[in-house]
Amino acid sequence: MTQSAPHPAPERRHWMAVLARAEAQAITALLAPLPPLPAHEKLRPPETGLVMVRGRAGGDGTPFNLGEMTVTRCAVRLGAQVGHAYVAGRDKQQAELAAVLDAALQDPARHDALMDAVITPLAARQQSAREAEARRAAATRVDFLAMQTTR
Repeated sequence: MTQSAPHPAPERRHWMAVLARAEAQAITALLAPLPPLPAHEKLRPPETGLVMVRGRAGGDGTPFNLGEMTVTRCAVRLGAQVGHAYVAGRDKQQAELAAVLDAALQDPARHDALMDAVITPLAARQQSAREAEARRAAATRVDFLAMQTTR
């Protein structure tokens, strides 16, 4: 089994994942009380397309094509930083907001304020939603070993 190298920017990977899962309205609401971000240049305007989703099966992890998924991507320049975003679905506003925030978060002058005001609350909401879903799933769990011993 091959080992992959660690991601060169794990913090950026984290905020990009949070932004990709967040809805545009939630991002906009968290940005509202902050000073507005400067104008950005669209390097690649939001565009929607398809990507192939791959899965792995079996004990050896043989890859297979699971199917296609709609994604929207965007790339922007904000000062010296370039931001990118790929989001599931067709929400062009979400893709552009995520790309702008990716660029802004790379700027040391804005990084801490945006992490505290936008990324941390979004990540907390997403974690609480995952935990709630896990609790709902756990409530329907069946312990087959226990059923076998009651016969």
